[in-house]
Amino acid sequence: MSCYTNRELSWIDFNERVLNEAGNPKVPLAERLTFASIYQSNLDEFFMVRVGTLMVQMSSTEVVRENKTGMTSREQVEAILNKVKKLEIKKAVIYENLMKELENHNLNLVNFNKLTESDAKALESFFDADIAPYLSPIIVGKQQPFPFLANKELNAIVLLKNKNGKNKMGIVPCSNTIFPRLISVPSKPGTFMLCEELILHFVSKLFGNYSVGEKSIIRITRNADIEATDVLDEDLDYRNMMEHMVKQRKRMSPIRLELSRVINDKAKKELLEILGISELHMINVETPLDLKFVFELQNILRNKKELFYKPRTPRNSPFVNIKKKIIPQIESSDLLLSYPFESMKPFLNLLQEAAEDKNVVSIKMTLYRVASKSKIIDSLIEAAENGKEVVVVVELRARFDEENNIEMSHRLEDAGCKIIYGLENYKVHSKLCLITRKVNNSLSYITQIGTGNYNEKTATMYTDLSLITANQGIGNDAAKIFKFLLLNEPVDKTDYLLVAPLCLQNRIIQMIDEQISLGSSGYIGIKINSLTDKILIDKLIEASRAKVKIQLCIRGICCLVPGIPGITDNIEIISIVGRFLEHSRIYIFGKEFDRQKIYIASADFMTRNTTRRVEVATPVYDAKIKKRILHIFNTVMADNEKGKILCSNGEYTDRNTSKEEKEKINSQELFYEEAYKKITDYNGGI
Repeated sequence: MSCYTNRELSWIDFNERVLNEAGNPKVPLAERLTFASIYQSNLDEFFMVRVGTLMVQMSSTEVVRENKTGMTSREQVEAILNKVKKLEIKKAVIYENLMKELENHNLNLVNFNKLTESDAKALESFFDADIAPYLSPIIVGKQQPFPFLANKELNAIVLLKNKNGKNKMGIVPCSNTIFPRLISVPSKPGTFMLCEELILHFVSKLFGNYSVGEKSIIRITRNADIEATDVLDEDLDYRNMMEHMVKQRKRMSPIRLELSRVINDKAKKELLEILGISELHMINVETPLDLKFVFELQNILRNKKELFYKPRTPRNSPFVNIKKKIIPQIESSDLLLSYPFESMKPFLNLLQEAAEDKNVVSIKMTLYRVASKSKIIDSLIEAAENGKEVVVVVELRARFDEENNIEMSHRLEDAGCKIIYGLENYKVHSKLCLITRKVNNSLSYITQIGTGNYNEKTATMYTDLSLITANQGIGNDAAKIFKFLLLNEPVDKTDYLLVAPLCLQNRIIQMIDEQISLGSSGYIGIKINSLTDKILIDKLIEASRAKVKIQLCIRGICCLVPGIPGITDNIEIISIVGRFLEHSRIYIFGKEFDRQKIYIASADFMTRNTTRRVEVATPVYDAKIKKRILHIFNTVMADNEKGKILCSNGEYTDRNTSKEEKEKINSQELFYEEAYKKITDYNGGI
């Protein structure tokens, strides 16, 4: 029995767990709509990036094999598509059930089969007056070649026949900002039709001289796997090159074709030849091809509070007085913020305080993804305008956030901030902020290290941890990191922080080895988003064989199979998919509290994180914060409501709960309850 799982197939398993939440009757109805949409948007990005990468590999003369299961790129693509097609059947059932449940709340999505004659006439009039004038139908022919179809946009494809009996193909773009996606049925409040269905029904009106045969809504997904090196131009500066890359990505080759209705084999073959893909890449979809409209349905239901999660808002941390200066409090005691349960305000106040503090000489920060309207950016700009040195490492290669980051870099640069565009050959993914003060002619550091981005929006949606410390050893390491970034070099040695790509993976291996030397007295606890790094996987297998107890909470991709006798039987793996996106990274080594090594980090155990990015993990020294992190970890591992356990057969199942066991534990809800009650006593332990 293999103890490895293919990365891509493991990711699809994760996305299926997202889909399962859309079908989970314990989740409020309106929130289940969100999970259905997330499933689709996740899958879109997966095809654009991961399948796109594999398709590029397939075009190479060299056969590329995945390093854990040995699958070729072609084998992986075939397995992915076959698995996705099976999940489409599951998604259709879940979607149909959701729509039926919505009917009980006087909200209906209908087609023409469910309309009265008068309603059909009213919609026809609406089509003639408010939709048809804004459509641009095209007939494909010698004079008009097949048009470029934008990535993920909806189009109607129509098989036509002229008076001479000659077959033609018509294309009608259906995505338009002028008319709404949801069309109201006049006589039935709360009843709607999707605009693409309305267009498809009356499409014959757009091709008056032709008879209409088969028709379908189609959606093309294009490869987005393009890096800055692919568009390298010596005449462009780095930022301009990235702007060029973003534009180029929009025109990449197709990798998936979705159809809402079946069309004949001849037309199908012609369409596939035009797009340059095989039939394997064509997927028949029984749900709407774009599910973003569900958020409009949610807005209609907004007054029915029972259909939504209980409202939760981030609370002020009980460990800091938000009304007093932050810097003196940090100098007195380290601070840990736990998002989304606690507010980001203390950190935002810290930045603003630093921008105004006469003793602050510099603020240095790494930015990967930020909110479009960011108080963090405003504070950095104010600091620069106040004459402080502001150094910002802006990662322009943050996939799909490039445009926002480019715009943000312009704003910062215009304000006088020094901008560093990442590190050559390495993405800067770390969450690191260093505030330098000069007090009594000596330098003093305040350092923040986090697991999540400096983004006020995601801080209310993702579970993340943020440590703020006046530990000068950590500050010295942080200063060294920024020094090396300015020199366009990765850090090769640190005293306290673990820093990828050169001194994180090896340090983790050393700490695993320490636990291996303890045998059954050893302990490893890891909470990450993904596990793909084969070197670390093999080291965990070695630890399991040495009888070390290993507990892993891995939200997404997991290439390690637990529970295999004699190999991974000392490894427990769970995954949590819940209301908030699990995003925090925690590393724990050792059982005894006084000797335990505890870190929070920006790095998952993925090769891209450990060897191809700048990542930072910080040790936690404060006893009360260590206890709190242990409490968080132990609660997560005990989650039997949203936590699914990975079995030795590679499948995720509900955790077994005996009758004697106490009530269900939903870790995220429990953490919010603690935040509301301002609980400060965490007597955690392994």
